[in-house]
Amino acid sequence: MWDDPGPVQVPRIDPLLEALAAADPVPGTGTAAALAGAMAAALCTKVARMSGDGGAAAQGTALSRRLTALGDEDAQLFRAALDELERRSDDFALGQAVAQTADVLLLIAEACTDVAALAGALAANAAPEHQPEARAAGALAAGATRATAVLVEANLTVTTDDERLRLARQLSEQAKTHAGG
Repeated sequence: MWDDPGPVQVPRIDPLLEALAAADPVPGTGTAAALAGAMAAALCTKVARMSGDGGAAAQGTALSRRLTALGDEDAQLFRAALDELERRSDDFALGQAVAQTADVLLLIAEACTDVAALAGALAANAAPEHQPEARAAGALAAGATRATAVLVEANLTVTTDDERLRLARQLSEQAKTHAGG
C-alpha cells in the first residue's frame, strides 16, 4: 500500500514514562491527561497539514502548546496540594491548594474538549485518507477529558452539587460526542 521509507526515528519519551511510573505521586494523572490531549492536538495538526487546512493546523498547534503548559501547571499545583496535606497546619491553605488543582483540571478538560471538536471537524472535512487519524485523535482527546472528570470527582473539595463536577462531566460528554463516541 505504501512505499517502505525505511526506519523511522520516533522521539523517545522514556523519561516522561519513568516519571509517571515512579513512586512519587507527581507528575500524576492530570499531567498525563494534559499530555495525551497535547498529543491528540498534534495529530490534528498533522491531519490538517496533510489536508492543506492551515487554520486547523494553527488551532491544533495552539491547543498542543496550551495543554503542554497546563500539564506543567497541574504538576506544580498538585505538588503544592500534597505539600499542604503533609503539613496539615492550615485547613484553609489546603482547601485552596486542592481547589486550584481542581480548577486546572477543568482547564485541561476544556482544552481537550476543544481538541475533540477539532478532531471531529477534521474527521468530517479532511482528505478521506486522513479521516481515520482524525477520529483516533478525537478518541484520545475524549479519553483525556474523561480522565480529568474522574480526577475532579475524586477531589477532596468537590461535593456532588459542586458546579465544577457538573462542568467536568459535561465536558467529558461533549468531548465524547465530538469524537463520535
